[in-house]
Amino acid sequence: MNFFTPNIYAFLIAIGIDLLIGEYPNVVHPVVWMGKIVKYFENGKTPRSQFMYGLFMLVTNCTIWFTVGILTMMVPGIAGIIVQAFILKSTFSIRGLYEHVKRCDVEDEEKMRKAVSMIVSRDTSKLDRWHLISASLESLSENTSDSITGPLFYYTLFGMPGALLYRVINTMDAMVGYHTPRFEWFGKPAARLDDAMNFIPSRLTATFFAIFNPRRAFEYIFKYGPIKINGTYPMSAFAGLLGVSFEKIGVYRFDGRIPVIEDIKRGLKFYAMSVLIIISFFTIIMVVR
Repeated sequence: MNFFTPNIYAFLIAIGIDLLIGEYPNVVHPVVWMGKIVKYFENGKTPRSQFMYGLFMLVTNCTIWFTVGILTMMVPGIAGIIVQAFILKSTFSIRGLYEHVKRCDVEDEEKMRKAVSMIVSRDTSKLDRWHLISASLESLSENTSDSITGPLFYYTLFGMPGALLYRVINTMDAMVGYHTPRFEWFGKPAARLDDAMNFIPSRLTATFFAIFNPRRAFEYIFKYGPIKINGTYPMSAFAGLLGVSFEKIGVYRFDGRIPVIEDIKRGLKFYAMSVLIIISFFTIIMVVR
C-alpha cells in the first residue's frame, strides 16, 4: 500500500527546497506580495475608519491567497506536486530562521546589535549584550512557532489553502499588528485573527521544546506562558530548556542565569533537533490520515 499522497510528496519536496536554498528572491516570493497588498489598504483618519480599512484588507488578502491555495491543488499530476511544493515552501522558513539567528552569534557587540535588529521589532540601539542575546533566543523560539509549526500545522489539516491563509494572516500581523497610533485600529482585525490561529501551534511548539527537558520546560511554561496569549509559550519552554533568563524590558522577565554567547549555539542545536521532531510529527500525521 502506498501511504504517500501528492500532499506528502509536496510537503517533503518543500522541506528539501527550504534546506537547500533557503528563501526565494523577493520578486518571486509570495510573502513579499502579501506584504505589498497590505500597503494598498492603509488608510483612515478615525479609529472606526482605520478598523474598517484593516478589516477590508484582511478579507481581501485572505480571499486572494485562499483562492491561490485552491488553484494549486487543482493542478494535476507531477506538475501539481511541484507547484504545491514551490508555494508551500514560501509559507515556512527553517533554514532562513537558523541563518538569521546564527548571525547573532558574534563577539562584536555592534555586529550583534545589527543582526538582532533584523529579527526583532524592539529598538536594539540601547540594549546591552545579554539583552541582545536574550532577544535573539526569544526570536528563535517564538518564530519556530510562527515560521514552522504554524504553517505546517494548517497544511496538515487543510492543505495549501490552510498554509497560505496562516501565512498571510501572520504576515499581516507582523506588519501592522502593533499598539501604536498608526496601527492600533488598522491592524486590530489581523492581530486578533493571528492570536486565534496561533493558539494551538504556539502550545504545540512549547511541547516539542519540552521533550528535551520536560520538568524544567513545563515549570517555565506554567509560570510564564500565560504572560502573552501565544508568544510566551514557546519562549518560556525554550528558556526553561536552556536554563536562562529572557527579558523584554518593561514587559516580562523569566528567572534563570544571564544568557551568554554560547547559549545561542546551544539554542540553535535544540532548534535543529526540534525541527526534526516537528517535521516527523506532521509527516506521520499526514501518512496516518
